[in-house]
Amino acid sequence: MSTPYIPQPFNTGGIKLSPELIELIEQVAGNVHEVWASTRIAEGWKYGAKRDDEQKEHPCLLPYSELPESEKAYDRKTAIETLKTIDLLGFRITKRDDFTTVGCKDTPTA
Repeated sequence: MSTPYIPQPFNTGGIKLSPELIELIEQVAGNVHEVWASTRIAEGWKYGAKRDDEQKEHPCLLPYSELPESEKAYDRKTAIETLKTIDLLGFRITKRDDFTTVGCKDTPTA
């Protein structure tokens, strides 16, 4: 590539999340981590005290609840920006009347 890549994410600065969506941030952030960790583990990575790309070891291959606050903040930012982007693109998230937690895995907690 001859010119450097310059990321241009959507400008979500003017989007305010509703109280209902703010309640989802931690659950979405926990799931973001679960998806990332599942992918890493499927690729042969395992927990290690220090990141080691050759040995495929990573210190964040832990349950979300055990992550350092700095790592949780990274996942929360992804969750917040995803929810804001959905709103910016004209979509709305609403809880279904028939929602049940039967069959859902335990939701991550802080």
